[in-house]
Amino acid sequence: MAEPKLKLLTGWTPWEYTPDMIKESRDNNDGKIVMKGILQKSDTLNQNGRIYPRTILEREVRNYQKFIKENRALGECDHPDSSVVELKNVSHIIREAWMEGDVCKGTVELLDTPCGKILQNLVEAGVTLGISSRGVGSTRSEGDYQVVQDDFQLICWDFVSEPSTPGAFMMQEGKDILVSRGDLDKFFTKSDRIDRIFNDIMNWENK
Repeated sequence: MAEPKLKLLTGWTPWEYTPDMIKESRDNNDGKIVMKGILQKSDTLNQNGRIYPRTILEREVRNYQKFIKENRALGECDHPDSSVVELKNVSHIIREAWMEGDVCKGTVELLDTPCGKILQNLVEAGVTLGISSRGVGSTRSEGDYQVVQDDFQLICWDFVSEPSTPGAFMMQEGKDILVSRGDLDKFFTKSDRIDRIFNDIMNWENK
């Protein structure tokens, strides 16, 4: 039986900060850069011509809490063409993620890794950045845009450069990647999958 083909999906959001915010963070967090901001918006057409339904984003944020608690909510500087977070490229860690209406907000700490120091330098130089979710799943075409489907699984949030025009990332994202259970097992452990099932059951009971 052929393995399912899923797309590597990303969703870009501008990351807003000021020099005063960076200085205040350094002063209040023992020299660390810790920032709060919008990670992603649901039910909104993003730069990639894609919509993430609120129910799906809420579910993935709920499942992501396990990664945050276990200090595994890592992200990279730039998007790789992979569904796996490479430790050698890690630049930051998500400390909090929560939903406020249709918006997912979060707290991000920039790490003192090689890529994290690059990101710190960019931020302190005032470079315009975006934060972009990375996950695997399928989409359905609805008119001129794509709607993310229920099989979507969030991998992480990466920091990326600002696209110069809407859809600037679409060529990279358009690639189909073959995702087997072995590929996803590199990222999602057995405990992660059990936690996802448990969250789904709790959500059904609460409806």
